[in-house]
Amino acid sequence: MVVVPRRLFQPPWEFREAALFTAVAVFAGFAFQYAASGQGVALPHLPFNAIALALFAVFVLSVGLGFKNNPMVKWFGGIPLGLCLIFAIALLSLIGGVVPQEAIKPGSLSALLGINQIFSSWPFALAILLFLANLGLSLSWKLVPFKLKNLQFILFHAGFWIALSCAIFGTPDLQRLVMKVDEGQESNLGYSMESETPQKLPFSVFLHNFSLEEYPPQLFLYDPQSGQPLEELTKTTTLVHKGVKASWKNVDVEVLDFLPYALPGKNGVPEPADHKAGISFAKVKISSGSAQREEWITTGSPMVDTKDAQVGALYLGIRAGTPKAFRSEVTVHDDNGQQTMATLEVNHPINFTDWKLYQMGYDQKAGRWSQFSLIELIRDPWLPAVYLGFFMIMAGNILFFWNGIKRTEGAS
Repeated sequence: MVVVPRRLFQPPWEFREAALFTAVAVFAGFAFQYAASGQGVALPHLPFNAIALALFAVFVLSVGLGFKNNPMVKWFGGIPLGLCLIFAIALLSLIGGVVPQEAIKPGSLSALLGINQIFSSWPFALAILLFLANLGLSLSWKLVPFKLKNLQFILFHAGFWIALSCAIFGTPDLQRLVMKVDEGQESNLGYSMESETPQKLPFSVFLHNFSLEEYPPQLFLYDPQSGQPLEELTKTTTLVHKGVKASWKNVDVEVLDFLPYALPGKNGVPEPADHKAGISFAKVKISSGSAQREEWITTGSPMVDTKDAQVGALYLGIRAGTPKAFRSEVTVHDDNGQQTMATLEVNHPINFTDWKLYQMGYDQKAGRWSQFSLIELIRDPWLPAVYLGFFMIMAGNILFFWNGIKRTEGAS
């Protein structure tokens, strides 16, 4: 029996046709990008992007239900094309992850092809749109007529469709701004990473107080010419507290007393002070050879000079501890009378209307004496829809495992 190999584009179409179609689509996307002088796809804002997505979903479902017996439609919604489109999206995403996505010289080949903005480029948009059409067609065939045994498939694929489509179509409505608020002042201006022009927000943030907690300071011995600590310090961490001992370069150090918060007093002897104004002082006994002496050293602050102890050609000091936690006590209010008092901390945002406020940063040079706080403001009206898609995917996965357990119990 002679087996005649199937020719290209001979029905029924399979992976070869799907791979060729995907390659042509990606190539056409790059051609569109080049013809547009490197300008990517500009999606509209609400409500027009939501209307466009709804019309696209209705169109795909209508084609899937109305022409489900058409060979071309069945191939377009089949697994071969879906897998090829997933591979194309993964390849384009890999390019976006490897190549820096930033502004480059206009007119260069990378700029004309959109390599530096791959996620808003025509090839990426076409690949995503075709994949959503492929996924929507396969979903429509399981939706009508509805059967309970298809529920796991429907939940997973519908959730995937909703999460992906809303994440892509909702990109223009995502706002990510940074606000700088001085202590005792309020601000309603945010700045984006792309522009130095401030954007007026529908609410104001008043900063009552900024506070920062630090880990205990560290002892270090450094060369004043280079300003760098000795190599031995980079290998060990010597946190300052009463009774701690350390040795570097034939120098023995013992901390006789430690005041985490103090200010210079009479005759140079530090006196305890409150947390806001005080700085760390350590009374150290330095032994170098046969010589010994005791001396107070301090981390210093913007108001008090740093004091180190000279040890031959080197200096012994204490470095301020690294930040442990920092927070901002704020009041957020709008013109409608809505008001919220809260404490912003890292990884503990607050919600105000449809915005999320995150503690982002502060004046690192001033440290815990920073007079301002940096707050990140994020608004994403499409996020609930994306979460809905994720929950549907999770429900589909749970149902998949549950059905697997039931089949296993039935077989036993």
